[in-house]
Amino acid sequence: MNAINVMNAKDADAAVRRARFGSLPERIRLEDMSQVVQAAPATAASGYDPEGSFKYYSCLALDLGL
Repeated sequence: MNAINVMNAKDADAAVRRARFGSLPERIRLEDMSQVVQAAPATAASGYDPEGSFKYYSCLALDLGL
């Protein structure tokens, strides 16, 4: 194949991809992906809950205290 046929084939492939998938989605800014939230104050009532610890640890060794 000569260089002209290769360029035409690449252009045709690019046109097919563009027709099928369209354009790339718009970029999302970092500021739009993060959110600033005030932390809740620590109180005695928000201490360790052994029955609810399964929500935070998925490691059996940690759950058993090993």
